[in-house]
Amino acid sequence: MIVIDGAKEVQKMKGIVCYYSATGNTKLALQHIIKKLSIQFDLCNIARDPVPNFAQYDIAGFACPVDWLAEPYLMRKFVSELPTVNGTPTFVFTTFGGLPGRTLTNLKKAASLKGFKVIGAHGLHTPDNYPPVLYSGRYKNFGMPNERKMEALTDFINELESAIEDISKGKPVKEAKVRTNILGAIVGNVSRERSKKAQGPKFVDEKLCTKCGKCQKGCPYKAIKLDPYPKFDEALCYGCWACYNRCPEKAIYTKKYRGKGQYPGPTEDLKKKLPV
Repeated sequence: MIVIDGAKEVQKMKGIVCYYSATGNTKLALQHIIKKLSIQFDLCNIARDPVPNFAQYDIAGFACPVDWLAEPYLMRKFVSELPTVNGTPTFVFTTFGGLPGRTLTNLKKAASLKGFKVIGAHGLHTPDNYPPVLYSGRYKNFGMPNERKMEALTDFINELESAIEDISKGKPVKEAKVRTNILGAIVGNVSRERSKKAQGPKFVDEKLCTKCGKCQKGCPYKAIKLDPYPKFDEALCYGCWACYNRCPEKAIYTKKYRGKGQYPGPTEDLKKKLPV
């Protein structure tokens, strides 16, 4: 980092965002955000990358989808095990198909306990990727984010850019205020056992499976091994549906859901709204 007259040059600043993206919505939105900012950001996929050295960065971020009205267990565990920092400016970001719940509140609290100063927080409504909802046909908001949601995202990006400029000049940046929506405040964190029960055991149609290994590679909880077909360790599984959604042959199924309700990745409409 280069320092001139007590202020870091904006172009010499650098950021890091630690993220988890189950089917790509969060990663796409995150890439859209950092592309519009004036400094370079590195990305750390917490499902496979090593923990970064935050001392090398001027600003950090934590991003993930909403999982049953809260942050995924993977993100919760990742932040809880981080070493303490000394006031690194940080933003938290989430994508959700239904409701944001307590996700942003939880992320801010967890990051603050580790010494990060949360200066920005935002949740973006994106297409739902939860197979039971898609399977049932109840889902009606594939058009998200709508124009109003996109305007709010633009405002968030502008606020981050303004904060980056202040940081570069050595100016203090205010801590962000995060509000939990009413349902999230009432329900709180939902037990992962409920999600696992809703999904149930997983099986593989060996006639469809090509043993490509995408389910094993994409499982954030290391609950799948090829032998030679996918074998599921239900004790390690957290019912995130990543394997079901990502299987290109729709070979993975449960007792209730088979071949339908799959969300393999960001829709074309979402890609157009969030160019990277």
